[in-house]
Amino acid sequence: MSSLHEECGVFGIYSSDAGLDVAAAAHYGLFALQHRGQESCGIYVSDRGVPTGYKSRGLVGDVFTRDVLAGLGGGNMAVGHVRYGTAESNRSRNAQPVHVNHSNGSLVVAHNGNITNAGELRRRYEMEGCIFHTTSDTEVIAYTVTRERLKCGSIEEAAARAMAQLEGAYSMAMMSSQKLVACRDPLGFRPLCIGTINAADGIGNSFVIASESCALDAVDARFLRDIAPGEIVIIDKDGLRCDTRHCDAKKEKRLCVFEYIYFARPDSVIDGHPVHLSRTTAGQILAMEYPVNADVVIGVPDSGLDAAIGYARQSGIPYAIGLIKNKYIGRTFIQPVQSDRADSVRIKLNPVAAVLRGKRVIVAEDSIVRGTTFVRLVKLLRDAGATQVHVMSASPPYRHPCYYGTDVKSRESLLANRHGTPEDIAAAIGADSVSYLPFGELRRLVKPGQGICTSCFTGEYPVQIPKEPVKSRFEEKLG
Repeated sequence: MSSLHEECGVFGIYSSDAGLDVAAAAHYGLFALQHRGQESCGIYVSDRGVPTGYKSRGLVGDVFTRDVLAGLGGGNMAVGHVRYGTAESNRSRNAQPVHVNHSNGSLVVAHNGNITNAGELRRRYEMEGCIFHTTSDTEVIAYTVTRERLKCGSIEEAAARAMAQLEGAYSMAMMSSQKLVACRDPLGFRPLCIGTINAADGIGNSFVIASESCALDAVDARFLRDIAPGEIVIIDKDGLRCDTRHCDAKKEKRLCVFEYIYFARPDSVIDGHPVHLSRTTAGQILAMEYPVNADVVIGVPDSGLDAAIGYARQSGIPYAIGLIKNKYIGRTFIQPVQSDRADSVRIKLNPVAAVLRGKRVIVAEDSIVRGTTFVRLVKLLRDAGATQVHVMSASPPYRHPCYYGTDVKSRESLLANRHGTPEDIAAAIGADSVSYLPFGELRRLVKPGQGICTSCFTGEYPVQIPKEPVKSRFEEKLG
């Protein structure tokens, strides 16, 4: 409940079943991934190699009306995307997927993550005559792939060559005229999985690519497996095959730990581990590390609820619903502009006074990043009659900017850096106490041996970060 650059959701489907409506499937998949991005969304459908698409700012249910979906037509492939953008890049032109035409056909790309050398690549391409129409990393990816496609015989080979040039975090789905291709960066910063839908007559399969397994469930697809870090998955009329040349079993993987703490839906399974279990475990750890004499445990909807359940289960203090969420308001964590975050908090949460009045309250939340929303939250609880408010964060103190897909650019904006100790932080937000998940306990939130990225807590970055932002001429013109 704070604010973290471009956390998005991708969805792709290839159907060998002529009766399957791929546009509708992509639509349902994006609904399931809506929590990953609420700024814009888009779907492209390929009919015999010709893509038709629509994208716009807004929520999936608002953008894709019945008429818009009908206008996409039928086909055998589709790629969809939900996007959260940064404050300076929340223009409609940056909605995804990105569609480019080249001499060998067309390419549609949907991407989740952040390319740390995108500025350098963009500048080089501009010097060579390329014209960019957006400020997004995804267009840089599309140009890199299409340039390599001119030098080789297949889209999958072009993707492999592009991966050798791209640095940072990327999980993506690409659609050429004949193939659906999915790629995940060699460190696996962002999740990506694959599932299958059996044809109604039992002949042939349809394959689905998605950021989270909950999107597979939404289209009644059977989970096959997670796409491995560095792996390229190719799906066409001959079925599914894989290219693992960029997979390195010796290199520690770096899945963003915030996928377990905040980003993913609790009913998803990320890299073989249930998200719900990660969050309840965090709550249990907090209860063991920071016992508090209290009357009730509540969670901040939605991502703090599991941690609250874990804390209550471990401590024996009753769990209750103490905050009601207006489900028509987007997640404050992924509101690009600070004023938007503050405004949405005012109407997003309402306390249940009957639960809180006269009670010592423990309130669990996934994280405390900037802390702005927590000042309002603590006041809401006290105004509802809470005599004490003890805040439990299911993550360690967030102290460093993230360059791999999360919108935190400066250390100065982070609450843990503005106030040195938990006691100082508690005073700053008006709480009786603030406690954080110990950093050393993070690995208990994931399956044994799972590598995670913790750079936002430590400042130790697994991939070289940009020395300074490199603006394109197009960005400079836009200001």
